[in-house]
Amino acid sequence: MTRILMVLSGVDYWTLADGSKHPSGYWAEEFVVPHRILTQAGFTVDIAAPEDGKPAADPVSLRSDVAGTEAESFADYIGAAAEALANPVALSAVDTADYDAIFIPGGHGPMEDLAHDPDLGRLLVEADTAGKIIAPVCHGPAALLSANLPGGRWQFAGRTLTVFTNEEERLNGTADRAPWLAETVLTARGAVVRSAKDAWQPNVVVDGNLCSGQNPASSKPLAERIVAALTGH
Repeated sequence: MTRILMVLSGVDYWTLADGSKHPSGYWAEEFVVPHRILTQAGFTVDIAAPEDGKPAADPVSLRSDVAGTEAESFADYIGAAAEALANPVALSAVDTADYDAIFIPGGHGPMEDLAHDPDLGRLLVEADTAGKIIAPVCHGPAALLSANLPGGRWQFAGRTLTVFTNEEERLNGTADRAPWLAETVLTARGAVVRSAKDAWQPNVVVDGNLCSGQNPASSKPLAERIVAALTGH
């Protein structure tokens, strides 16, 4: 049976440039939509987080003025998954060999913990070396920064990907408060970032086994791309 490791941030805040903690976590749509698509495809999806982490949805991502008519259904889906979310598999205990793909939802939470998590870094290096699908979306690609090699080299240097852009961060009203910007740092580490022409448009970029989505609207097409890649349909 096909197994997916869905890696979520284990924090409910994002430390801003001024040192204050801003309520955050994973972005609801980026968890719910892919999780639903992947499970409906018949895949087993295990939720993982850093050791002792407790995944929490960014409260903004559940507001009706943000999620629209889906806000209630997102909240219901998260409620139904409450047990798995409250007891995620610790990244330190994961054996990469047990999984066919790693999916990483965004939200600002991953910038707080996943980007620096050595256990995730190990898993990503192992998965990439084995050619397994790695699929981060929105701020999820920030988690790729954890995949450091001896000597300071980065596993994904030279790879083409997409990520929540600096422009989208600015339009979101968070760029001037961010301690660092995902697009800027990924580019500085050696990634080739490919963005949609217009902000907020769905955009999926595929570079071998690395499949990335730019923003929340990219969650659905990214998950569908993963299903197609793993089923051949």
